[in-house]
Parts: sequence; C-alpha cells; structure tokens
Amino acid sequence: MQNHPIPSVTDPLQYRAIGIVRGIYKPHDDEKFTRGALIDSQGNEIDSVVLGRVITLIRNHVSLEKPHLWVVYPRCRNNQNLHLQITGIWEPSTLRKDLKDDEGLNETSSFNVDSDDLLEGDDYFSIRGELIFTKPADKEVVIKIRQKPRNQQKKALPFKVNLKGEVPPNYLKHFISLDVRRVDYELFVEDFQIIGPIPKDSINNKSSKNQKKIKN
Repeated sequence: MQNHPIPSVTDPLQYRAIGIVRGIYKPHDDEKFTRGALIDSQGNEIDSVVLGRVITLIRNHVSLEKPHLWVVYPRCRNNQNLHLQITGIWEPSTLRKDLKDDEGLNETSSFNVDSDDLLEGDDYFSIRGELIFTKPADKEVVIKIRQKPRNQQKKALPFKVNLKGEVPPNYLKHFISLDVRRVDYELFVEDFQIIGPIPKDSINNKSSKNQKKIKN
C-alpha cells in the first residue's frame, strides 16, 4: 500500500487521468452495486461505476451511508458529461485498522499515514497527456490519454478528457501535465506544465499504421 492515493510520476511522458472526490456512493440498486452515482456535499450526482478490484474492499470495510474520499478515473461520456470510475478509497484512519485486524497488517506496513486530508485538497485531479485541442476564448481544452494495454491480446484505446481552462494553441501536439479541480460536473485547469513536443517516433508509428490499413 502507498502513502498517497495519487502515485508519483515515474516517467516524464507518463500518461494518466486520476483524481480524488469526496462524496457518498449510492448504487442504483443492490443487484447493480457497481453502477451508481457519487453525491458530493452540494448534492451533485455524478454518474459512476465501481471497478472490480475495489468492490470487496467497499463491501467489507466501508459504510455507504457516510461520505468518503474516493480515488477515481475521470471519463467524459458523449464528450461532455463527466463520468467517474471508482478505483479506490483514501481513508487511512479507518482502513489501516480494519485491514490490520482482518489481514494481519503489521506496524511496519508502508501505509503509515495518520490524516485522511490531503495537501491538494478535495476534488483534485492530475491529468497528463497530449494537448489535441484548445480554444482559450471559450476556455476549452481537450487532452488525449493513452493507456497501457493490460495484456497483449487486447489493445487499450486512447480516450479524451475535456477540461475548462486556457492553454495557448502553440502547445498543440505537446505533452502537458495539468493540475485540475472539479467544480460540479466540470474539470477546471488550475495550473499546467509543458513537458515537451510529442516524440516524432510515436507520430511516425501512427502514420505507418494508417498506411498499412489503407494498403490492406
């Protein structure tokens, strides 16, 4: 286990879209536990799904009647509506004791955080990817995220995340790291860092694949 819900970057060109949202998870019904909504303190209901790896943790250790700080992957349904994939929960004060009792976790575990609060605050997102669209006048930004395939048989398709903010057009086709904040149903850019142009070899690989498709 780790000491922060958002892992440190291990590669300058590491793609990712991950964040933390505090709220109550409300399943649609008992038979569809993995589908529901995250309800924040303002009463906003964000369409959400629970990923398989965290279902057991939630059922055994988490009260769904109380708000929690959820670790989520953002997605944009129909290129507009915010959708969240719940991949974990950040609550050391509760989980450390429960997991220690249930799974024999010892005191030397790396999960040695005492506070549930994070320096970044609630509703923080880390978005890293390729800037493929920006319109500063309308505060529109679109980032393409490439995923690593989970196995060699299945190809992981890239996806896009829509943000609200201002990034100059001259940084199109650049790899960019953004600090983002959720407000209601939108993600707003608070700060960004230009890592550099997208490497030419990745662009060439795309071109060669497209040529092969045309020939075939």
